Amino acid sequence: MRWVLAALLCACSVATAEPGSTTMAVVPTIPEYDRGDWHRSWADQDRDCQDTRQEVLIAESITPVKFDDRGCRVIGGTWADPYTGKVFYEPGLLDIDHMIALRNAHYSGGWMWSPERRKDYANDLSDPNTLIAVDRSANRSKGARGPDEWLPPSEEYHCDYVRIWLQVKDRWELTLTAREASAIAALRCPPEAAE
Repeated sequence: MRWVLAALLCACSVATAEPGSTTMAVVPTIPEYDRGDWHRSWADQDRDCQDTRQEVLIAESITPVKFDDRGCRVIGGTWADPYTGKVFYEPGLLDIDHMIALRNAHYSGGWMWSPERRKDYANDLSDPNTLIAVDRSANRSKGARGPDEWLPPSEEYHCDYVRIWLQVKDRWELTLTAREASAIAALRCPPEAAE
Protein backbone atom coordinates (compact mmCIF):
# COMPACT_ATOMS: atom_id res chain seq x y z
CA MET A 1 0.00 0.00 0.00
CA ARG A 2 1.10 3.53 -0.60
CA TRP A 3 1.18 6.02 2.25
CA VAL A 4 1.94 9.70 2.00
CA LEU A 5 3.33 10.98 5.26
CA ALA A 6 2.36 14.60 5.65
CA ALA A 7 1.43 16.87 8.50
CA LEU A 8 -1.50 18.52 6.77
CA LEU A 9 -3.32 19.27 9.99
CA CYS A 10 -1.71 22.72 10.13
CA ALA A 11 -4.20 24.96 8.34
CA CYS A 12 -1.76 27.70 7.41
CA SER A 13 0.20 29.04 4.46
CA VAL A 14 3.91 28.38 4.58
CA ALA A 15 6.50 29.90 2.28
CA THR A 16 9.59 27.80 1.65
CA ALA A 17 12.61 28.13 -0.58
CA GLU A 18 15.12 25.60 -1.87
CA PRO A 19 18.70 26.30 -0.75
CA GLY A 20 20.35 28.63 -3.26
CA SER A 21 17.02 29.32 -4.98
CA THR A 22 15.19 32.59 -5.28
CA THR A 23 11.89 30.82 -5.99
CA MET A 24 9.41 30.53 -3.16
CA ALA A 25 6.91 27.66 -2.98
CA VAL A 26 3.63 28.40 -1.22
CA VAL A 27 1.77 25.61 0.51
CA PRO A 28 -1.94 26.30 0.07
CA THR A 29 -4.07 27.29 3.01
CA ILE A 30 -6.33 24.44 4.03
CA PRO A 31 -9.83 25.81 4.58
CA GLU A 32 -11.44 25.21 7.93
CA TYR A 33 -13.59 22.09 8.20
CA ASP A 34 -17.31 22.71 7.77
CA ARG A 35 -19.60 19.71 8.32
CA GLY A 36 -22.05 21.26 5.85
CA ASP A 37 -19.51 20.78 3.05
CA TRP A 38 -19.71 17.02 3.61
CA HIS A 39 -23.43 16.48 3.04
CA ARG A 40 -25.47 17.18 6.15
CA SER A 41 -27.71 14.11 6.06
CA TRP A 42 -27.58 10.51 4.94
CA ALA A 43 -28.41 10.02 1.27
CA ASP A 44 -30.87 7.55 -0.20
CA GLN A 45 -28.74 6.68 -3.19
CA ASP A 46 -30.94 3.95 -4.67
CA ARG A 47 -34.20 5.76 -3.82
CA ASP A 48 -35.70 2.81 -1.97
CA CYS A 49 -36.58 5.03 1.07
CA GLN A 50 -33.69 3.53 3.08
CA ASP A 51 -30.93 6.08 3.56
CA THR A 52 -27.27 5.25 4.14
CA ARG A 53 -27.75 4.75 7.88
CA GLN A 54 -30.51 2.19 7.28
CA GLU A 55 -28.47 0.42 4.58
CA VAL A 56 -25.52 -0.01 6.97
CA LEU A 57 -27.81 -1.30 9.73
CA ILE A 58 -29.33 -3.80 7.29
CA ALA A 59 -25.94 -4.96 5.99
CA GLU A 60 -24.34 -5.36 9.42
CA SER A 61 -27.15 -6.99 11.38
CA ILE A 62 -26.33 -10.62 12.11
CA THR A 63 -30.06 -11.48 12.20
CA PRO A 64 -32.82 -10.33 9.83
CA VAL A 65 -33.78 -6.74 10.59
CA LYS A 66 -37.25 -5.50 11.49
CA PHE A 67 -38.63 -2.44 9.70
CA ASP A 68 -41.18 0.21 10.53
CA ASP A 69 -44.58 0.01 8.83
CA ARG A 70 -43.30 1.80 5.73
CA GLY A 71 -40.28 -0.48 5.36
CA CYS A 72 -37.93 2.49 5.41
CA ARG A 73 -36.47 2.57 8.90
CA VAL A 74 -34.78 -0.27 10.77
CA ILE A 75 -36.33 -0.75 14.21
CA GLY A 76 -34.71 -4.03 15.27
CA GLY A 77 -31.88 -6.43 14.56
CA THR A 78 -28.68 -7.74 16.15
CA TRP A 79 -25.37 -5.90 15.82
CA ALA A 80 -21.98 -6.94 17.19
CA ASP A 81 -19.93 -3.79 17.82
CA PRO A 82 -16.21 -4.47 17.26
CA TYR A 83 -15.20 -1.25 19.07
CA THR A 84 -16.59 -2.44 22.41
CA GLY A 85 -17.34 -6.14 21.94
CA LYS A 86 -20.97 -5.49 22.94
CA VAL A 87 -24.07 -6.81 21.16
CA PHE A 88 -26.95 -4.44 20.43
CA TYR A 89 -30.57 -5.13 19.53
CA GLU A 90 -31.80 -1.52 19.44
CA PRO A 91 -30.58 0.54 16.45
CA GLY A 92 -31.09 3.77 18.38
CA LEU A 93 -28.08 2.84 20.53
CA LEU A 94 -25.83 2.73 17.46
CA ASP A 95 -24.08 5.41 15.45
CA ILE A 96 -22.86 4.87 11.92
CA ASP A 97 -19.19 5.76 12.19
CA HIS A 98 -17.04 6.96 9.31
CA MET A 99 -13.90 4.87 9.85
CA ILE A 100 -11.97 7.97 8.81
CA ALA A 101 -14.00 10.76 10.39
CA LEU A 102 -15.14 13.49 8.02
CA ARG A 103 -13.00 16.10 9.78
CA ASN A 104 -9.94 13.84 9.53
CA ALA A 105 -10.70 13.18 5.85
CA HIS A 106 -11.00 16.92 5.27
CA TYR A 107 -7.56 17.70 6.69
CA SER A 108 -6.05 14.62 5.03
CA GLY A 109 -6.80 15.82 1.50
CA GLY A 110 -10.59 15.82 1.28
CA TRP A 111 -10.62 19.59 1.40
CA MET A 112 -9.57 19.47 -2.28
CA TRP A 113 -12.46 17.18 -3.29
CA SER A 114 -15.49 18.23 -5.25
CA PRO A 115 -18.84 18.38 -3.41
CA GLU A 116 -19.86 15.21 -5.25
CA ARG A 117 -16.80 13.29 -4.07
CA ARG A 118 -17.37 14.45 -0.49
CA LYS A 119 -20.97 13.26 -0.68
CA ASP A 120 -19.77 9.93 -2.12
CA TYR A 121 -17.31 9.50 0.75
CA ALA A 122 -19.84 10.49 3.41
CA ASN A 123 -22.30 7.88 2.07
CA ASP A 124 -19.92 5.19 0.78
CA LEU A 125 -21.69 1.83 0.69
CA SER A 126 -19.34 0.30 -1.87
CA ASP A 127 -16.81 -0.70 0.79
CA PRO A 128 -18.09 -2.19 4.07
CA ASN A 129 -15.08 -0.72 5.88
CA THR A 130 -15.85 2.96 5.27
CA LEU A 131 -19.01 3.04 7.41
CA ILE A 132 -19.59 0.84 10.45
CA ALA A 133 -22.39 0.50 13.01
CA VAL A 134 -20.93 0.98 16.50
CA ASP A 135 -21.88 1.85 20.06
CA ARG A 136 -22.84 5.51 19.90
CA SER A 137 -20.92 6.34 23.08
CA ALA A 138 -17.72 4.81 21.64
CA ASN A 139 -18.20 6.70 18.38
CA ARG A 140 -18.71 9.98 20.19
CA SER A 141 -15.64 9.28 22.30
CA LYS A 142 -13.66 8.79 19.09
CA GLY A 143 -14.90 11.98 17.46
CA ALA A 144 -12.57 12.97 14.62
CA ARG A 145 -9.43 11.57 16.23
CA GLY A 146 -7.02 9.22 14.50
CA PRO A 147 -5.20 6.23 16.04
CA ASP A 148 -2.61 8.57 17.55
CA GLU A 149 -5.29 9.90 19.89
CA TRP A 150 -7.97 7.19 20.08
CA LEU A 151 -8.28 3.43 19.81
CA PRO A 152 -11.40 1.30 20.38
CA PRO A 153 -12.06 0.20 23.97
CA SER A 154 -11.67 -3.45 22.87
CA GLU A 155 -7.90 -4.01 22.80
CA GLU A 156 -8.44 -7.20 20.79
CA TYR A 157 -9.70 -5.03 17.93
CA HIS A 158 -6.80 -2.55 17.86
CA CYS A 159 -4.80 -4.20 15.06
CA ASP A 160 -7.86 -4.90 12.93
CA TYR A 161 -8.96 -1.32 13.52
CA VAL A 162 -5.72 0.25 12.30
CA ARG A 163 -5.51 -2.17 9.36
CA ILE A 164 -9.01 -1.17 8.23
CA TRP A 165 -8.31 2.50 9.01
CA LEU A 166 -5.23 2.39 6.77
CA GLN A 167 -7.13 0.59 3.99
CA VAL A 168 -9.78 3.32 3.95
CA LYS A 169 -7.10 6.05 3.93
CA ASP A 170 -5.41 4.30 1.01
CA ARG A 171 -8.60 3.67 -0.93
CA TRP A 172 -9.59 7.33 -0.76
CA GLU A 173 -5.99 8.54 -1.27
CA LEU A 174 -5.95 10.40 2.04
CA THR A 175 -2.70 11.38 3.69
CA LEU A 176 -1.33 10.04 6.94
CA THR A 177 0.33 12.32 9.47
CA ALA A 178 3.65 11.43 11.05
CA ARG A 179 1.92 11.17 14.44
CA GLU A 180 -0.66 8.74 13.06
CA ALA A 181 2.04 6.62 11.42
CA SER A 182 4.14 6.58 14.59
CA ALA A 183 1.19 5.56 16.77
CA ILE A 184 0.27 2.75 14.39
CA ALA A 185 3.86 1.49 14.24
CA ALA A 186 4.03 1.53 18.06
CA LEU A 187 1.16 -0.98 18.21
CA ARG A 188 3.53 -3.58 16.69
CA CYS A 189 0.68 -5.38 14.93
CA PRO A 190 1.51 -8.59 13.08
CA PRO A 191 2.32 -7.93 9.39
CA GLU A 192 -0.96 -9.47 8.18
CA ALA A 193 -2.89 -7.07 10.45
CA ALA A 194 -0.90 -3.92 9.68
CA GLU A 195 -0.39 -4.11 5.90
